[in-house]
Amino acid sequence: MKEVMEMVKQRRIDWFLIGIAVLAAFLNFWAVWNDDTVNPYYTAAVTSMTENWSNFFYGALDPSGFVTVDKPPVALWLQTISALIFGIHGWSVILPQALAGVGSVLLLYFLVKPTFGSWAARIAALVMATTPIAVAVSRTNNVDSILVFVLLLGAWALFKAVRRGKIGFLLLAFVLIGVGFNVKMLQAYMVVPAFLLFYLIAAKLNWKKKLLHLVIALVMMLGVSVSWAVIVDSTSADSRPYIGSSQTNSVLELAFGYNGMERLLGQETGMSTGGGQDGANVQAGAPGSSTNNDNIAPDASTESAQNGQSMSGQPPQPPSGSTNGMNGGGPGGNGGGPGGGSKMMGGTGMFGTGTAGPLRLFQTALGDQISWLLPMALFGTAAIFIANWSRKRRFFQWNTEQKEMAFWAAWLIPVAGFFSIAGFFHHYYLIMLAPAIAALTGAGFMALLKLYRKNKGVPGYLLPSAVVATTGLQMFFIAQYSMLWMGFVGVIGLGLATTLFIVKHKQPAWTSWIAVASLVALLLAPTYWALTPMMYGGNSALPEAGPQLKTSSGDGFADATVNEKLISYLEENSSGTEFLFGTTDASTAAPYIIKTGESVMALGGFNGTDPILTVKELKQIIKDGKIKYFYLPSNNKASNSDVVAWIEENGMKVDSSEWSDETTTTDATTSATTGGNSQRGGMQGGQSGGTLYKLTEEDGGQ
Repeated sequence: MKEVMEMVKQRRIDWFLIGIAVLAAFLNFWAVWNDDTVNPYYTAAVTSMTENWSNFFYGALDPSGFVTVDKPPVALWLQTISALIFGIHGWSVILPQALAGVGSVLLLYFLVKPTFGSWAARIAALVMATTPIAVAVSRTNNVDSILVFVLLLGAWALFKAVRRGKIGFLLLAFVLIGVGFNVKMLQAYMVVPAFLLFYLIAAKLNWKKKLLHLVIALVMMLGVSVSWAVIVDSTSADSRPYIGSSQTNSVLELAFGYNGMERLLGQETGMSTGGGQDGANVQAGAPGSSTNNDNIAPDASTESAQNGQSMSGQPPQPPSGSTNGMNGGGPGGNGGGPGGGSKMMGGTGMFGTGTAGPLRLFQTALGDQISWLLPMALFGTAAIFIANWSRKRRFFQWNTEQKEMAFWAAWLIPVAGFFSIAGFFHHYYLIMLAPAIAALTGAGFMALLKLYRKNKGVPGYLLPSAVVATTGLQMFFIAQYSMLWMGFVGVIGLGLATTLFIVKHKQPAWTSWIAVASLVALLLAPTYWALTPMMYGGNSALPEAGPQLKTSSGDGFADATVNEKLISYLEENSSGTEFLFGTTDASTAAPYIIKTGESVMALGGFNGTDPILTVKELKQIIKDGKIKYFYLPSNNKASNSDVVAWIEENGMKVDSSEWSDETTTTDATTSATTGGNSQRGGMQGGQSGGTLYKLTEEDGGQ
């Protein structure tokens, strides 16, 4: 970036920024090499995408290109390139996300500094670096950290467009949103209101030109957004994989349905009233193993219960009542009630995301992942506006600080509004809020300090009020783990705030140090939370942060375990077939794809409910000798499908003694997690795990 080059040329190295970047790199990178398979769903896709160009382009789950994952492929392309360079390892597929996390910290610094100054930029970068959910996501192969980085690149281009008056930068900004669409579809569009508003209020052009420029930019954004989808949907279904988690084999349907409106209104795709647990997406374990985990979404998983408190003098410990089971999540499950088997299921919601409403982000179900400094950001927003108010200007004539404040507020408010009412999302999606909260905290704190020093009226008391409100919210989050540590944080934060109130009129020389100390105190708890994925081992399928990881680390949506005896049996008896075996869902198939590098057919995509094959089509595949064996988990809801019913009716059961060995179930690769009590690899083969069927070419002719 030009700013970096100019800084180096002028030898004005910001050592504070260097330290923050090192901290971000430490939080994002350290010990990721201990997670071998990360989220198996995406790692299996990377394994397949390294095989050939077609798999790479479409984002195929399996080497044969039978079905895709449920996301567009841009982030997976980056992971695959990394895997091609360094080999297929957990750390190599994490690398792009970890780099994106550090890059976002640097980008935020350069976005904030020109207008608000170095200290505001440093604070913003530090808050971004220590945001718990941002760190947790960046340590996995989930794609959200790459999405945020791409959108921040777009914001950088947008700011350049306004400052330099160049339409080229504006077009680049909206093209990057289109690229973000091809990272995680409609989630990228959450920032569009902020981009539109900022250009309208900040660009120094007449209204006709601004509107024309925005129309052109939006057209380009839409063109880039749907480019991959149109290419795929225009390709014959026989010439490409089935689009996973769609019901019509369409990327556009996936984008605007499962990854679009369903995120707001609630999940419908993949839900069923037949099979499973009252319609919940019941997840199968690895073949030859058993699990009661719920199969709740490609990037979903469980978390551990969070009831009880610690009164010890140690740092916050996980509450009692943790469970490794996944009994909530879908309709008919525990639904995320208190103690319902999920770390953040202190509230309700389909995935333990709390009760929908205006205060949802302040509930314990979501808040301790993202909202630690949200009150400071809100007070800071008001402070920026007030500190830059001038009676010499009309109300709508804002200066640069106010306009950029409006940009970050317009990023924050729609995204916060969405998560306050949405029915189908997971905790780590909250990383979308991190840049706006960080920017408004950094710029806002400096504005609060300015008002505190110079304003004798009510605005001068906004700083200590912000410290009180932020401390109170942090005490509320910490109380669910440790009353002692809640008291410790409260004494420091409220003590410093009280000091600020008392010395307001005297303004001694050390007042600024008290203000800085209060900010440092407010960063302690979120920094500890951000350290927990590294300290205890993270949840790679559903990233989260918090002390509960000490007992629930690695409790992902699918244990990356395989039955070695099953592999040996199939390799000996499936010679010449295209697929090693078939199974109902991607979570069962993924560990075997990673372990063997061979194709495993996920008959129903991730959830086991995609209508990929008819019975007639499956018969033809069997008749062609492409597949012989099918493993059907006993607890998968897809068991009521016509295809699965036909396999059960016509297949020959293979005696479990030939392929199942309770003592030989092992990790897909050498499994390990960092310092935590990981639950990976603990599933025993042969215990109510399911049935292995054999179907010959003659069966396919029936």
